[in-house]
Amino acid sequence: MAVTIASSTNDNSVRAALRSPRRLKTEVLAGLVVALALIPEAISFSIIAGVDPRVGLFASFTMAVTIAVVGGRPAMISAATGAVALVVAPLTRQYGIDYLIATVLLAGLLQIVLSLLGVAKLMRFIPRSVMVGFVNALAILIFIAQLPHLIDVPWLVYPLLAVALLILVFLPKLTSAVPAPLVAIVLLTGATVIFAFNVPNVGDEGELPSSLPTLLFPDVPLDMHTLSIIAPYALAMALVGLLESLMTAKLVDDVTDTHSNKTREGWGQGVANIVTGFFGGMGGCAMIGQTMINVKVSGARTRISTFLAGVFLLILVVGLGDVVALIPMAALVAVMIMVSVGTFDWHSVNPKTLRRMPIGETVVMLVTVAVTVATHNLAYGVIVGVITAMVIFARRVAHLTEVIDVAHPDEDTRVYAVRGELFFASSNDLIYQFDYVDDPKNIVIDLSESHVWDASTVATLDAITTKYAARGKNVEIVGLDDASAERHLRLSGRLGDGH
Repeated sequence: MAVTIASSTNDNSVRAALRSPRRLKTEVLAGLVVALALIPEAISFSIIAGVDPRVGLFASFTMAVTIAVVGGRPAMISAATGAVALVVAPLTRQYGIDYLIATVLLAGLLQIVLSLLGVAKLMRFIPRSVMVGFVNALAILIFIAQLPHLIDVPWLVYPLLAVALLILVFLPKLTSAVPAPLVAIVLLTGATVIFAFNVPNVGDEGELPSSLPTLLFPDVPLDMHTLSIIAPYALAMALVGLLESLMTAKLVDDVTDTHSNKTREGWGQGVANIVTGFFGGMGGCAMIGQTMINVKVSGARTRISTFLAGVFLLILVVGLGDVVALIPMAALVAVMIMVSVGTFDWHSVNPKTLRRMPIGETVVMLVTVAVTVATHNLAYGVIVGVITAMVIFARRVAHLTEVIDVAHPDEDTRVYAVRGELFFASSNDLIYQFDYVDDPKNIVIDLSESHVWDASTVATLDAITTKYAARGKNVEIVGLDDASAERHLRLSGRLGDGH
């Protein structure tokens, strides 16, 4: 597996960006804006996970820098995330930081193994309606996460928030020379310091580190008991991280109209988590909010912005911590609100769209949103959404199957044609669509316009044959395509007594 720092496309390569001062400036400024937005998020996720803020901040640094090199989706931001924090929080509370680090290392190894086994290919089974629900749920969760910073706060927070939102909305219409989020953060920080506004700032979120991260190894017994403790959390963390990362990568593919290597992104996340674990970080995965700031708001397209986001984060919290602590939360909240608004798929809830869209598609989208928002876990929302989509699809396809009386070649023969896809949902009713009592001696079942997909269908065909045989009648099944014939030949008569 060759690891390169170039993007998957020539137009968006690191080399091309380095040769273009304008594009390089975009990447650098995007990385700076993302780094500023990462600080309060990483601190908040550390609190959720029950660890020191430095654990989340160092995780964000190592995740971003490592994934910039080994990841498969250029310009995507990976760092400490809320989903991972929720998974590991019970473990940390009960067993402590060393077991958390051991879990992060094992989760990274599992992500590498799962990715090399082809887990990324499962993305093809996620319907568009689930993807839309995923995006909308993300937007809602990003907005909900900002509410604690807007409730029970000094009244000055609200005019500062309004000014920041005005800058974010109207500055891009005037110029794109400097990212609007950076302008909003700098101006509001300056105003807060000059006029001594007493408003919540980054420093209030938690203590910033004063030293660089160092290599360490978790102090846990290397035995089966330890493995039994960390394995369930590691597997959950690996699956949640892969799901969020691959879904975010697909979203960035759509936004940038480019393709990314999902398998490489998967094992890259695993490598990043292993590196993070050895530096005492809490682990993480792709971050939709910061990724949208990087790609959609700031216009970044290469690995440079991802790498610099991590570097700037470390410089800001270690070298300029006193300055960063002064940034008013109102500025960062405004940035995240705009990210929320920009992320939400407003077209999906347009009345015209809802009238045209099949009701099943809308139900899948709403279920995905509801479960995700209720649990604050994107993995649960996507899994339930996919299951709902499968049930609706199976129900729809099952109703398209029909049995038709097509011919009577002679008085002793009747020909039935079966049309549609035959699987567990459709074949269960198939047995009731034949006239076992009044049919003649010879029955021909023509399956040339259908396909046998599973053992349930073979069992149903056996049951039909058995019912006719009980009345002294013969059944001939014809028209099977090669795959259906092979499946029928292999399973027929070997699935039970036919009842």
